[in-house]
Amino acid sequence: MAGIYIHVPFCKTRCIYCDFYTRTDMSSKHNYVSAICREIELRKEYIGDENIETIYFGGGTPSQLAKDDFEQIFASICRNFKVSEDAEITMEANPDDLSDRYLQMIREFPFNRLSIGIQSFNDNELLFLKRRHSSQKAKDAVKSAKSGGFDNISIDLMYGLPKQTLDIWNRNLDEALALDIQHISSYHLIYEQGTRLYRLFRLGDVKPVDEDLSVEMFSTMIDRLSSSGFEHYEISNFAKDKLYSRHNSSYWLGVKYLGLGPAAHSFDGQNRAWNIPSISKYTEGISSGKLPLEIEYLDENTRYNDFILTGMRTMWGVDLKKLEKLFGNQKKEYCLKNVRKYMNQEFVIQSDDKLKLTRKGIFISDGIMSDLMWVD
Repeated sequence: MAGIYIHVPFCKTRCIYCDFYTRTDMSSKHNYVSAICREIELRKEYIGDENIETIYFGGGTPSQLAKDDFEQIFASICRNFKVSEDAEITMEANPDDLSDRYLQMIREFPFNRLSIGIQSFNDNELLFLKRRHSSQKAKDAVKSAKSGGFDNISIDLMYGLPKQTLDIWNRNLDEALALDIQHISSYHLIYEQGTRLYRLFRLGDVKPVDEDLSVEMFSTMIDRLSSSGFEHYEISNFAKDKLYSRHNSSYWLGVKYLGLGPAAHSFDGQNRAWNIPSISKYTEGISSGKLPLEIEYLDENTRYNDFILTGMRTMWGVDLKKLEKLFGNQKKEYCLKNVRKYMNQEFVIQSDDKLKLTRKGIFISDGIMSDLMWVD
């Protein structure tokens, strides 16, 4: 199996916390779509002859694309790849883009999963984050998507915001659970260098939330979502009825994927590659038949570290038999030696030849994964 990721770098406005490659100028959209279709042709051999099991339109804001944009991209994918009949095909969307008319339009395409970037149901928090929608618009968008036939809906939520209290966070969770959706991704606010949020932090205009409160918010979320039928299958992701994000799970499980568009990353099973983060240089390179990408050739130690990092994040854990098969007995024994202290303290368990974080292990997961890394 393999996946395709399509980066759509266009946004109406830029959120205060975003460090992804995006642009608010839409004038290059036509050239961008043409370049995506050309890149598909140029890189159709990248993942061999494997069936495409997942397609993910991410961003940026994919819901800024129009009907003819999707027609061109899907036609190009179908000409160049074998797409499984039951492929998971996801589109990220902003709530204010999901009018009934737009939802009806995208139903003409094989999208069967929506990921809606809500972030908060608190209007003051949404204003602070520079989101374009209101709490009510977010709820209306989810309800419209359900009425429009989507039965696999994910939303993004953000916690650890400045001035956010546990009570506000609980009300956000109340609103999310009331929507009766299938998937929730939730991330702590990060002060990334180069963002407006980071500049405000450096100026002292915003103050990060207390670390103990952040931990309490995370713990509360785990308790509330678990008791409401959600499975905590990855540190930041929760799903009902086993409707995990198949595409994102492929990243954690080491599956091949092709990233299309400026700044998109790819993995061929051995090495990583990424496109240059510039729409103009990307489109110019593609139009001249030159792939505007860089390649990182991964040695065995790096691949082992990736295997640990991605596996320990999930409920499936690190498969010790697969570890030994891929990297040999020495690295397996190294892993077992370094994880022993965490097993003794019940932060990690070994079950069916797999190492998995326990509930309390999740809270120190960064330290655990760091200690299992191979260091020359």
